[in-house]
Amino acid sequence: MIIAVDAAGGDYYPKSPVEGSIQALEEDPNLTVILIGPEDVINNELEGHDYDQERLLVQHAPEIIGMDESPAQAVKTKQNSSIVTGVGMHKKGKCDAFLSAGNTGALLAASTFLLGKLEGVSRPTIATVYPTIKGPRLVMDAGANLEVRPSMFVEFAKMGRVFAKEIMDVDDPQIGLLNVGEEEEKGTENLKNAHNELQALPNFIGNVEGGDIFSGKADVFLCDGLIGNIILKFGESIPEALELFVKKGIKDLGLGAEEAKLVSKVLKTSLAEFDPDKVGGVPFLGVDGLTMVGHGSSSPLAIKNMILSAAKCVDHNINEKIVASLK
Repeated sequence: MIIAVDAAGGDYYPKSPVEGSIQALEEDPNLTVILIGPEDVINNELEGHDYDQERLLVQHAPEIIGMDESPAQAVKTKQNSSIVTGVGMHKKGKCDAFLSAGNTGALLAASTFLLGKLEGVSRPTIATVYPTIKGPRLVMDAGANLEVRPSMFVEFAKMGRVFAKEIMDVDDPQIGLLNVGEEEEKGTENLKNAHNELQALPNFIGNVEGGDIFSGKADVFLCDGLIGNIILKFGESIPEALELFVKKGIKDLGLGAEEAKLVSKVLKTSLAEFDPDKVGGVPFLGVDGLTMVGHGSSSPLAIKNMILSAAKCVDHNINEKIVASLK
């Protein structure tokens, strides 16, 4: 299996993509990784690393799409960028998946333009993995579609259910529609109509509220991209905020060094599920191929986990099962 990785994407390129790729190769002997980006930058980073040169390859792509660039414009004008090159290679069958921790919008645009959509999909979606007391669960859409029609919610539900079952190992995933209340009549007209259409799905449990996410009341939480992205960014802020609150509490209570150390250890353990590096990245569900996006601050561990997750998606024929679920 061949996985292509954007070596010029994210806050810590090329270090994170290079080291993460080497770690993935060490963990899975059946993988080959292609690092895509400026050849000299990648080769300089590879110096000093021990790796299998037959399984870790370099593809030159001189242009880099920055995190703050307009996605559509960058994809059109930077045809030799790592993102456009990587998606293009995937389209031509030169790799089984392409991954990046770079510009999310650019990767989505390139994936949509170059790969197209799966049969039965009106719009691809981003599903983010969110921590709950029952383990990681999905929140979708996480930013790809700021407005979502009722029929799209049904598509997202079916795609999310396949991903949760096949990749996250959730038995019989349950679907919930995020709303301002559990009652059927709550929410906007669009959400009411979505609720009505989702009722045709046997695994739809109805409306759920924001407070139901951490309790894991559903396995796939549906929302539009505006709400989903707010939830995502709020979740990412929780660990740092709680750490500050706890430090203040330790100071206010005048705890000793040993007590403070114990409290900090409990906090660190409790917040481990919020670590995005454990997940690595998530795919754009609905595109006719497999592209995955990781957090901009992805560490080598995050890149490694994203590569292994992509390999699992390929092994489980995720797209074929999504298409079958939409018929």
